[in-house]
Amino acid sequence: MTTSPLFLVDDVAALPAPGGETVLTGPEGRHAVTVRRIRPGEELVLSDGCGGIAHAEAVATTGKDALTVRLRAVSHVPAPAVRIVIAQALVKGDRGELAVETATEAGADAFLPWKAARSVARWDDGPRGARALERWRSSVREAAKQARRPWQPQVTEPVTTRQLAQRVAAADAALVLHESAGTGLAGVELPADGEVLLVVGPEGGVDDHELAVLAEAGAVPVRMGPEVLRASTAACVALGALAVRTGRWS
Repeated sequence: MTTSPLFLVDDVAALPAPGGETVLTGPEGRHAVTVRRIRPGEELVLSDGCGGIAHAEAVATTGKDALTVRLRAVSHVPAPAVRIVIAQALVKGDRGELAVETATEAGADAFLPWKAARSVARWDDGPRGARALERWRSSVREAAKQARRPWQPQVTEPVTTRQLAQRVAAADAALVLHESAGTGLAGVELPADGEVLLVVGPEGGVDDHELAVLAEAGAVPVRMGPEVLRASTAACVALGALAVRTGRWS
């Protein structure tokens, strides 16, 4: 039995009480009607991406972009006790979008696009950079829907190494994935609650100066195993280990 598809709304708290009806319109309504082909009687879930969840039943379609639904139950899912933020270095082509997509499905709570020294990809401050950032945000949004996540990860504006070091200092724990680190991810101490910042370098890795800056701010270099992973898959693999250790998959 498949789980009900999830569609985004602005605010679950603003929806009618259970038993009432609302209309899903715009891009989400169009996706429900023309792509997912939701029909009367089928079940679906509405979410605002901030923990609000509403279970509903399709009542009727109107044209190609409107779906009337009847609310059945409304609830709020608490945020995880340990919030995992990924500082993902910019990587070339569509590998950056792949990185944030898979990490979203694996449980990342937020993303910091990082302008690392060895990043091949460069996001300028103009329209090209804005389009690249929107592609990341779109990938995260669709991945969160696919994974039926009640909390949608946020993607911030890109950060420099200096700005990333400030985030490292403010986190409850900060880890830098590095193939030559002496400490394994499985053995590092993690907080029972708060923010864990996980730093993933670009294709060429984190350079020595950056590693020193982040370590001085409080980050701990860690490795996951003997293999060297791609910059686009490292976060997803690390999140699996962190999900077990922080109780998300318990």
